[in-house]
Amino acid sequence: MTPTRKKRLLLILLVFVGVAIATGIFLLAFKENIMFFKSPTEIAAGDFPQQRSFRIGGMVKDGSLTRAEDSLKSTFVVTDHQHDVTVEYEGILPDLFREGQGVVAIGIMKTGELFVAEEVLAKHDENYMPPEAAAALEAGKKAAAKSEDKEGASY
Repeated sequence: MTPTRKKRLLLILLVFVGVAIATGIFLLAFKENIMFFKSPTEIAAGDFPQQRSFRIGGMVKDGSLTRAEDSLKSTFVVTDHQHDVTVEYEGILPDLFREGQGVVAIGIMKTGELFVAEEVLAKHDENYMPPEAAAALEAGKKAAAKSEDKEGASY
């Protein structure tokens, strides 16, 4: 092999190694910053990231909102009409946050039943629903309707 070919081969090898390292760094950063969306049904099934932040979405269950009198801590239940998850949040809730409205919360599961939110997002107009939350609610309604049909068929 001539010295010129050795230099070209070394240059190509260095470029290949550089691209591989850049790709590895990109994929590692992408993996650490990816945010999953889960419905209460998926959480009830245990399908959620452990010790990692993710989003939960659904409707705020009517009559479930409680606020602490001496702090900004509030607790509410997010439902997809099939399963419920209790959410705890410390901070000022959005102005549009209400019971019976769509909500998306970002946080982690502390226990199997309690989701501790770092951020709460409420829908911003009458017709808008986050696509993930709308899909989760629709799936929950379909599953609830199927279970009612099975119960009705057994009588």
